[in-house]
Amino acid sequence: MSESDTYRFQVNLSGMINILSNHLYSNPKVFLREVLQNAVDAVTARSQQDATYQGSIHLELTGSGAGSTLMIEDDGIGLTREDVHEFLAMIGQSSKRSGADAFTQETSFIGRFGIGLLSCFMVSDEIVMVTQSAKGGKALEWRGNPDGTYHIRELETELSPGTKVYLRCKPDCEMYYESELLQQWIYDYGALLPYPITFRDEQTQRIINDQRPVWLDDPERARGHRDEVLQLGQRLLGEKFQDYIPLRTASGRTGGIAYILPHSVNLNVKKSNRVYLKYMLVSEKAENILPDWAFFVKSIIWTDELQPTASREHFYENEKLEEVRQELGNSIRAELLRMAEYEPDRLQRIIQLHALSMKALAVEDTSFFQIIYRWLPFETTYGRRKVHELLADNQKMYYTTSLDEYRQITHVASAQSLLVVNGGYVYDAELIALLPEVCAEANTERLIPEDVSLAFTDITTEERKQYYEAVRYADVALQRFRCQIQLKRFKPEDLPALFTLSQEASDLRSIETSKSVSPLALTSVLQSLSSSLQQSAYSTLYLNINNSVVERIFQAKNESMIVVAIEMLYVNALMMGHYPMNRQEMQVLNQGIVRFLDWGLSANTDQGGHTE
Repeated sequence: MSESDTYRFQVNLSGMINILSNHLYSNPKVFLREVLQNAVDAVTARSQQDATYQGSIHLELTGSGAGSTLMIEDDGIGLTREDVHEFLAMIGQSSKRSGADAFTQETSFIGRFGIGLLSCFMVSDEIVMVTQSAKGGKALEWRGNPDGTYHIRELETELSPGTKVYLRCKPDCEMYYESELLQQWIYDYGALLPYPITFRDEQTQRIINDQRPVWLDDPERARGHRDEVLQLGQRLLGEKFQDYIPLRTASGRTGGIAYILPHSVNLNVKKSNRVYLKYMLVSEKAENILPDWAFFVKSIIWTDELQPTASREHFYENEKLEEVRQELGNSIRAELLRMAEYEPDRLQRIIQLHALSMKALAVEDTSFFQIIYRWLPFETTYGRRKVHELLADNQKMYYTTSLDEYRQITHVASAQSLLVVNGGYVYDAELIALLPEVCAEANTERLIPEDVSLAFTDITTEERKQYYEAVRYADVALQRFRCQIQLKRFKPEDLPALFTLSQEASDLRSIETSKSVSPLALTSVLQSLSSSLQQSAYSTLYLNINNSVVERIFQAKNESMIVVAIEMLYVNALMMGHYPMNRQEMQVLNQGIVRFLDWGLSANTDQGGHTE
């Protein structure tokens, strides 16, 4: 066995600082969050030692443009020389915890990775810190550089406990020292912080978070502060809301406000929830804090029990997050159920705007579906109706499972007064199938296009003989489209033709469409797939002999005219059913139009240019 040697990893400190300060965070403005966070933690640490202490944070901007300097001051615990060496010079170390699993420990502090101050190198080439520990000793001046070096100097005078951080504007970073932007960002990050944050420049001095809501510790109290809650939502989320739902977990360690969006949104909309960790903003676009079905709300959530990632812009997807997500979802669900009992008009307004989200929740929760089903709207052959309106007709409720099926039968079903629900939209078929379980009077049944065709009336034996040749011409004409002809009588009479296709025929059409736009290598695979469907994949074109145009076509003696007319009825039925046409079918449509124009003009010429 060869001798084994042990080595240590080598770390390029300046490169590491560059990675942490310029690539860990999504935006340079987060340096404000990091310095505010350190200030809050320093104040919290001192308040734990002195119950009478009332902490505060102060930011001051001097100069302008490239000559700007920003000072961040707190009157918190301060640092000793040992603290400085341990916590400012050691990446991965933090003054707020200790131990091997410190990153996952519960703590009263926001920071936990010991890297926050490095973010200041994104906007300043030097970090200067003056600190006085509450434990006593001399005040210290610490100067850090992005090359990984730092200097410490003892000051002769003793200062009040606390820390000041000075940042001088780095070239091309002027915007991060603009007064208005700074005040907005400080508000964004610190609006909910429990300590007063004062900002001052040459023209302004103000408390940034002087309107901190009094109901943060108990979101249920937000019900009595409607105007204030709506104003906070508009200011923090940038939208004007009309309604909201207080959120709270059983432990009370996570709370929030779910604002109901004043407009409809689709299923794929990005969730934009604003999440605060210990009242400090950590994410403006948290997507995993609420259940997927809650896409009809935009939330402000505060928590002290979730574990942030190193960038503090997201939370670890762990059991605690799953537990919190489920409890917040339960808060929304409980409020909707309460509305159903005490404020049905309010719930109906929400359903009217966010039916899709309500359906998503109803699919997951049968008890919720049982409460709200009567107000859910569906597209039907009677128009867009709510379930209680459909039940009032005491009719069997048929439903399709796809939009294609619904399109195939909607005309015929309407003419026969069949109540059919379009189950092609997400959740609709599932919910209609589930409806009898929550409503005893509901009678639903799956409907396929072949079921509707059974309502057609066969032509008589004499008619079959009469139209035999014309049907044969028509069958031959559509053979190349793998479509067979059925001559029937059905309603409505003004519907000349109805195109239906089996699942196999539908699959074959999709494969043929894909083949026409696929590269050669993939075409051979698709060809193999389509070969297996060739025998059974036939579609059907039902021609309505009750329709006067169809009747005239089948009484015609001109074979070429019959073929062209049948082909035109075929492509017309495709368009009526919203089926995409392939190149061959488009060619038939174009050539058919030209042929009929030619016949029309020729007839007009034969009559001497006169029309009847």
